[in-house]
Amino acid sequence: MRKSSAQITENHPLETLVGQQVAAVINFPPRQIGPVVSEVLTLGFPDANGKVVLVQPSKPVPNGGRLF
Repeated sequence: MRKSSAQITENHPLETLVGQQVAAVINFPPRQIGPVVSEVLTLGFPDANGKVVLVQPSKPVPNGGRLF
């Protein structure tokens, strides 16, 4: 399990994320972001209000697969 400091709660409350797959980069070095050491770069796009909408596969895929 790794930590991310992604600010995603506006569009993605925690209870809706359990069991979901999202796109993320895990081979970057950890970065201190405020009080959190972020170990994962979670990928998303801004919505019309600038809040993050996560990148997710449209079908289930094996966990840990490469993004290309």
